[in-house]
Amino acid sequence: MNSDRSIATVSDVPAESTLLFRIEDDDGEAHEAVLVDTDDGVACWQNYCQHFTHIALDKGSGAAMRDGEIVCENHGAYFEADSGICTYGPCEGATLAPLEVTVEDGEIYLTDPDFEYLGPGPIDDDDDMTSTSNVKI
Repeated sequence: MNSDRSIATVSDVPAESTLLFRIEDDDGEAHEAVLVDTDDGVACWQNYCQHFTHIALDKGSGAAMRDGEIVCENHGAYFEADSGICTYGPCEGATLAPLEVTVEDGEIYLTDPDFEYLGPGPIDDDDDMTSTSNVKI
């Protein structure tokens, strides 16, 4: 595998949260994505809620999770970590946008041909449109 596409090791992905990283599309636009530990390995999703796509699921310190589902703290939507399907909330039935990753010898690589790996952590953006929430998990 190409080491430039190495995101993290499997052991770096938290058991009950997400690991945030940055990607770039073919137009040079930066985006965020998350890795999540599932029963079947590691899943990768673009870091936004399907209800309002300007809302990040992981705001920089790991997405909230409950019973194996990623929780949008703004809307209370629940997404299955392994399939990305919204099981509850205003976007019920919608699916998180997936990214292709491959695990080889414990290392996770971005293999999605539409994106390049930029690095760990959130996009440094002064125009933060996320909000806080009173949703309790």
